[in-house]
Amino acid sequence: MDGIVEVAGGRVRGVERDGVWAFSGIPFAGPPVGPLRWRQPQAPAPWTGVRSAAEFGPIAPQTPPIPGVAIPGDPVEQDEDCLTLNVWTPALDGGRRPVMVWVHGGGFTTGTGASLLYRGGDLARHGDVVVVTFNYRLGALGFLGHPAVADGDDGQVGNWGLADQVAALHWVRRHVGAFGGDPGNVTLFGESAGGMSVSALLGAPAARGLFHKAVVQSGPPYTHSLDRARRAADDLGTLLGLPEVTREGLDRVPADQLVAATAELQNRTPRPGELPLPFLPVVDGRFLPRRPDEAVAAGEAPPVPLLIGTTRDELTFFVLGDRSTHGMDDDGLLRMVGRSAPDVSPERVVGAYRAARSARGESVAPLDLWVAAGTDLVFRWPSLQLAAAHRVRQPATFVYLFTWESPAFGGVLGSCHALEIPFVFGSVRRPAVGAFTGSGPDADALSDRMQQAWLSFARGADPSHEGIGLWPAWDPDRRATMVFGHHTELVDAPRDPELAAWGPLSPAAGPDPAD
Repeated sequence: MDGIVEVAGGRVRGVERDGVWAFSGIPFAGPPVGPLRWRQPQAPAPWTGVRSAAEFGPIAPQTPPIPGVAIPGDPVEQDEDCLTLNVWTPALDGGRRPVMVWVHGGGFTTGTGASLLYRGGDLARHGDVVVVTFNYRLGALGFLGHPAVADGDDGQVGNWGLADQVAALHWVRRHVGAFGGDPGNVTLFGESAGGMSVSALLGAPAARGLFHKAVVQSGPPYTHSLDRARRAADDLGTLLGLPEVTREGLDRVPADQLVAATAELQNRTPRPGELPLPFLPVVDGRFLPRRPDEAVAAGEAPPVPLLIGTTRDELTFFVLGDRSTHGMDDDGLLRMVGRSAPDVSPERVVGAYRAARSARGESVAPLDLWVAAGTDLVFRWPSLQLAAAHRVRQPATFVYLFTWESPAFGGVLGSCHALEIPFVFGSVRRPAVGAFTGSGPDADALSDRMQQAWLSFARGADPSHEGIGLWPAWDPDRRATMVFGHHTELVDAPRDPELAAWGPLSPAAGPDPAD
């Protein structure tokens, strides 16, 4: 077999490695440059001959990787012409395999679908599925929400990166059959900003029908209002030295200056109750008619099966480099909780977490209390709210909690943000990743259990399998949760006593914490 496949634009030749065909750097849209900045993605230009798909394409403009933290082997070349995707398939035989489309994270400002963490060969090989990853526009280029750059044709404001994701899904629907996949069985999954993107696309009319199952890993449905998005854009314009935000002025700003100004914007202390993310999906009334959680609760989102969850210690990933949390005492803890959640009593929240953790024999040091409370506030509680909203109209709702601990930095990360990703993709077996995840028979066994759960869900909308037993659907009363860790087991309402401090489990009842 020559590994040549016909796609929009022309023919591409993949590379066969260890029984899996890999196709890298395939354009799914044209370069979003010049007049196409802050516009809908367009079809790629055709090419002649056979295009090599042996190398990943450039990544979206973003800040350089942090020395010592970057993953060796990840692409580093940046270009606004970044809209490419990658496909891994067990065979080019016209089969009808489940398709798993991954959305990478990175706070909507960094990342690439070509990261070593997300290489899809292991999933494709062990699960007999087709795996697709892709790049999308990031930062100001992907999510700048200001009326000055609204699309004149349909009025869309912001969400350019989400529009790229929809374009990638359209490409999958049109072409994945030629790679041995079933366009009628597509699972969209992602983590962090990628999970938030999946949550957002649940409420995006443009994405309806393009995916049939959803997996949200540490990705609550955070959005910005138009006012919040405009404020971020105005602040960016000030940093760029623009007298006012206009399309003409922004068009003249090079991508690297937009990236630098975005990084400076991220370093500012957010207002009370706001996330430190200057760019998010925008409820613009067009691409996102309303908040995704509200759309789900109102039955306006497609009732696709949903698998959703978080890690136990999400916040350690962020507080490790946050000097403001070093040496935190009880007063500092109360101030942090009060600033992050101004609508609740910090004394009540801290008291609830101290009591629950004491009863379990866990540390009640101020920083550990903040990690626990902040993890629930930012990630777990809004994820459960989305699960509750989804469960009203779709019984196929499954919830997990990841508790495996990282050995990195002497173990201070615990079960941190993003730690579950290599277990899902099987990349725990890569030496460059094992230092973060841990390695050995126990890590391999956990990876196998998680992979098979995700694969079972992709095949039949039920993550149960022999390795973990029955995984029943979640409901707001029992709250059956699969806990993945050194001991994988089904637990009803794990670590839930303290969650009541945030209020009732009532989907879409409160303001979006991102605003």
